Amino acid sequence: MSEILASASGAGREGQGKLRAQNQVLKKGVVDEQANSAALKEQLKMKDQSLRKLQQEMDSLTFRNLQLAKRVELLQDELALSEPRGKKNKKSGESSSQLSQEQKSVFDEDLQKKIEENERLHIQFFEADEQHKHVEAELRSRLSTLEMEAAQHQAVVDGLTRKYMETIEKLQNDKAKLEVKSQTLEKEAKECRLRTEECQLQLKNLHEDLSSRLEESLSIISEKVPFNDTKYSQYNALNVPVHNRRHQLKMRDIAGQALAFVQDLVKALLNFHTYTEQRIQIFPIDSAIDTISPLNQKFSQYLHENASYVRPLEEGMLHLFESITEDTVTVLETTVKLKTFSEHLTSYICFLRKILPYQLKSLEEECEASLCTSALRARNLELSQDMKKMTAVFEKLQTYIALLALPSTEPDGLLRTNYSCVLTNVGAALHGFHDVMKDISKHYSQKATIELELPTTTQKLITTNDCILSSVVALTNGAGKIASFFSNNVDYFIASLSYGPKTGSGFISPLSAECMLQYKKKAAAYMKALRKPLLESVPYEEALANRRVLLSSTESREGLAQQVQQSLEKISKLEQEKEHWMLEAQLAKIKLEKENQRIADKLKSTSSGQVVGVAQEKAAVATATGQEEASAKAVPEPVHSTSEIGILTRTSDSEAPDVESREDLIRNHYMTRIVELTSQLQLADSKSVHFYAECRALSKRLALAEKSKEALTEEMKVASQSISRLQDELTTTKRSYEDQLSMMSDHLCSMNETLSKQREEIDTLKMSSKGNSKKNKSR
Repeated sequence: MSEILASASGAGREGQGKLRAQNQVLKKGVVDEQANSAALKEQLKMKDQSLRKLQQEMDSLTFRNLQLAKRVELLQDELALSEPRGKKNKKSGESSSQLSQEQKSVFDEDLQKKIEENERLHIQFFEADEQHKHVEAELRSRLSTLEMEAAQHQAVVDGLTRKYMETIEKLQNDKAKLEVKSQTLEKEAKECRLRTEECQLQLKNLHEDLSSRLEESLSIISEKVPFNDTKYSQYNALNVPVHNRRHQLKMRDIAGQALAFVQDLVKALLNFHTYTEQRIQIFPIDSAIDTISPLNQKFSQYLHENASYVRPLEEGMLHLFESITEDTVTVLETTVKLKTFSEHLTSYICFLRKILPYQLKSLEEECEASLCTSALRARNLELSQDMKKMTAVFEKLQTYIALLALPSTEPDGLLRTNYSCVLTNVGAALHGFHDVMKDISKHYSQKATIELELPTTTQKLITTNDCILSSVVALTNGAGKIASFFSNNVDYFIASLSYGPKTGSGFISPLSAECMLQYKKKAAAYMKALRKPLLESVPYEEALANRRVLLSSTESREGLAQQVQQSLEKISKLEQEKEHWMLEAQLAKIKLEKENQRIADKLKSTSSGQVVGVAQEKAAVATATGQEEASAKAVPEPVHSTSEIGILTRTSDSEAPDVESREDLIRNHYMTRIVELTSQLQLADSKSVHFYAECRALSKRLALAEKSKEALTEEMKVASQSISRLQDELTTTKRSYEDQLSMMSDHLCSMNETLSKQREEIDTLKMSSKGNSKKNKSR
């Protein structure tokens, strides 16, 4: 109803606007005609006054001419009478003759003056008559043109009146239709009111029924269900969704295709930058003949670094492909590797921004060369514009990919409702990249053909241009394949965004997605463990006692890593001490052999009477060395260098066993003591690490609990605000519905008033146009 009223009001406003514009045009035309008619009236008055003056002059001249003619006739008559009298009175005196001659001369002079004046008056009359005729002809021609213009204006006025009548008829028809629609809408409003009353009654009944069911279900849940993890979205996001193997295989297949396309694109970009660097070394100045400009040297240096910016794109896409496996859940919140790909793309865009001004200056330098024609200069300008567009398209693509990477790092960076819009914009950016590459390929091929016709073109430049063209064609094909591939799969991407926890809107944050993946791995490991034969289980009480230890140990990975590192350091130190004492034992053996040899030499030098004692002493030494070797083999611990002292202090055969037994007892006692102390030290270290890890885990839990408490309080505030807002919206919608009905009636009344005003204006314009036409005709 509101849309119909809005359309009707829009149509009425458009008609009113058109009528007002046309009325203004007509008013301007009428005002101009009135001004023209007033000017013509003034001109006619001036001409009439001049004509009257001329007629008065003519009348006075004719009257004067008549008087002069009568005077001449009288004079002629007098002359005729005076001639016979003169004949008869010849004898009169000389005084009378002289008098008549004087009078005659006076009359002749007066007649001559009158004749000249009459001739002058005739000339003036002729000139005035000619001028009057000329003015009359001009006025008649002006009158004919004004009559033509008046006829044209009358035709325009007639056409406009027809248009106005047509618009009036249309507006009347629209008014009738709107009245019919308003009546139907009023009927529908009445029906809607009745339906709303019925729906309110049904809503009350349903509310009562649902409230009773809710109470029953709440009582059942409170009695039977210990924990409902789908009640809150934070907990529901931690639930592991149903494993969709087909979805994962499809996503891996799509990622593999994207990886292949990106590899082709990376290869083409490497070739393009490399061959561009080679071209700079050749044209417009060959580096083998003369030194190139410092600008091109810097540009070549930057282009030489292109692999360090382009290769990471392939590596980032490869890592993204490897992160999508059959066991994971692939949504935007879990694709953490997309952030690294976005960072690599950002670094490449920084490289493009860095080389863009050098590229534009290099093209300007080519245009300033002496052999550069106007066509080649135009192609260079087009290529500079294309390079700017290419950088802009890459920047646009990077912004959208960075937005897609936000859900895996920042939960509030991109709303879930904007995912589809961002994906469609990515497709549009890819198509724009394809169009830009087509323009670059077209303009570069034209440039290559123009350079081929130059007299100074070398074979090296021709081959380099061919290589650049092949790389640009490969870029164009790669961009087209990626754009078509993304546009074909964008619907699947948008549909796959709903893949996640059931009865929920998806993952809330990357942390929840990561926890869900860990739970999924644990669930998969649990399902695999179920297939294995059951081992002896731990008692329930012991498992509950060890649960906190296990949780703390799993949560404190850093503490375990530190403990392992410390144990490894201790093992390495013990191994070094072992090697040290093994070397000491070897040195003691060597010293023992030397001492035995020295004693044997001394015994040989003594008398022959002491041969038996010497033999017994050698036997004792041999037995002592054998026992030391046996003890060294039996005990792998470091051996102290006390064997030489025992041999030197040995005086008789009866004291040797006591000394050896005493040394063995002391050694064993200290070794056992050392072992006990090391075990106690290790136990104390492990307990300290365990307590440290447990304290750290408890602090983390406390921080998470405080954060969750703050989030719940904020959600309670938001919920209360949304409830109050919905109540206000309900009241405002009722008021707006009533206001719309009143506005409809007011709008119809205003339309009737505007139509009546427009009719009156049209009638007044008709009357004024008719009056002007009559005045023009009368003039």
